[in-house]
Amino acid sequence: MGKSNAPMIGKSLVVGPNHAVLEDARVSRDGREFSLHSPYWQLNKDVKMAVAWSKKLQLDVSESYLEVLAYYAENYSADHAYNMNGRSCSYFDATGDTGFNVDSLISYRASLDKTTEHHLGALRGFIRKWYELGYPGVGDEIVDLLRDWRLRGNEKGRAVSLMDEDVGPLTDIEMAAFLDGMLAGYMRGDISLSDYALSSTLAHSGRRAVQIASLKIKDLIKHKQGDIWQYAINFPRAKQRGMGWRREFNSYPIVEDLWLLLDLQAKNVVELVQEYIDIEIGNATALELPLFPNMDTFQEGLKVTDLAEQLQFDLHHANRGSCNKALKRCVSAIDVRSERTGKALTLTSKRFRYTLGTNLAREGRGEYIIAEALDHTDTQNAGVYVRNIPDIVERIDKAVAMQLAPLAQAFQGVLVTSENEAIRGDDKASRISNGRNNVGNCGSYGFCGALAPIACYTCTHFQPWLDGPHEAVMDELIAKRDDVLAATNDAKIAAVNDRLILAVSDVIHRCRRAREKNPALEVSNG
Repeated sequence: MGKSNAPMIGKSLVVGPNHAVLEDARVSRDGREFSLHSPYWQLNKDVKMAVAWSKKLQLDVSESYLEVLAYYAENYSADHAYNMNGRSCSYFDATGDTGFNVDSLISYRASLDKTTEHHLGALRGFIRKWYELGYPGVGDEIVDLLRDWRLRGNEKGRAVSLMDEDVGPLTDIEMAAFLDGMLAGYMRGDISLSDYALSSTLAHSGRRAVQIASLKIKDLIKHKQGDIWQYAINFPRAKQRGMGWRREFNSYPIVEDLWLLLDLQAKNVVELVQEYIDIEIGNATALELPLFPNMDTFQEGLKVTDLAEQLQFDLHHANRGSCNKALKRCVSAIDVRSERTGKALTLTSKRFRYTLGTNLAREGRGEYIIAEALDHTDTQNAGVYVRNIPDIVERIDKAVAMQLAPLAQAFQGVLVTSENEAIRGDDKASRISNGRNNVGNCGSYGFCGALAPIACYTCTHFQPWLDGPHEAVMDELIAKRDDVLAATNDAKIAAVNDRLILAVSDVIHRCRRAREKNPALEVSNG
């Protein structure tokens, strides 16, 4: 663990022109020290910002620019400062200027279209702050010009309103397929505990990757209300202006299964860290450990007192990029398909946020509830979910199910010609029945408390028979779906078994294809 990576608090003084004393060392909002005149500023564990390009500006403009940018780094999120640096660099690259002037601003605006005009809108705020802070380089004529312009903002909600298949909200079937697939992958040993816990937290909470990465073990909350245990995660807030790292929190309720998974992850982290640094960690220090650590930052033989001090900062926490990497590893391990495209799901933390907001809007929740659930400070972004509730399929009939089944590939088991081919085929206790007829065998030797055959068609251990009454199972499921929809008028409740319906339809497809390939195929089951 290099010393240069550790957050430091303090100021350095250098002597500048005319013997003026200038403060060169600054501290970002997230507690990282950076030098004003260094070519790079490390603002937190995720954001390293290149500022050397500003040397091409006029000297007074360059110095002013660094001061204003440092103000953003000290008072706003690292991402916001990074974006302001990028917008400024793009402007000066496009105009070729070394300072601001009216003609260049007019020319730059003319070069933008309706999809990029918001770039200038962001830069306008930066220039206004520059002027307010009183640094040279921005005159009255610049501010007057920008004040009179009406600029388009960044288009919000397009992926949500269009239900974009690659970047927009997930359907209920896609979400169920991902969660079921992850559990199966973890049980097989194809997905690590850390990846499973991290990806499950993203999927269930809809929180930003940076919030997941900032979690500590102490953020797992469990308390008893009456006779009932309640579980929650105390999420650090993000994107709130003027607020440092882990300075404000929002409690988010979770189900017991997720809490137990995260508790297992927490215990595993403590064991890993103790083994890695070869010291025993007390309970107080253990609670401060990251729930999702970057193990590369720990050093063997580290003193407990030094570790406790380091845990006040983000040094040992995984970076936010690790969240999407974990998702990619999970998707690769389970090969879950979308029923809309037939392709493997592409997943990012944003898609889970879109999904949570969309589902709440479908349930009739208002902007304030959606904003609170998504940890927004105001409702300006939550409104897009209410205004653009995407159309969803309210009814899956037999024809639709048969059409979607090959794309969804919800069936995970193995079709067998007869019981003789099945694992445990000689064990009558392994037979799966729909209450009237047998539909296949279970190939698992372990205990299963799931409801058969409802849970079987999406289980990797299920071995349906070629001549099983699978169409009767599907007809019954669709009939129950219609009854629930008629009784509740709630499409979401009625759709709870839609992925199962597609899995049964997939089995029917496979049976038909098997018979087409071999019309003389004979089956014999008990």
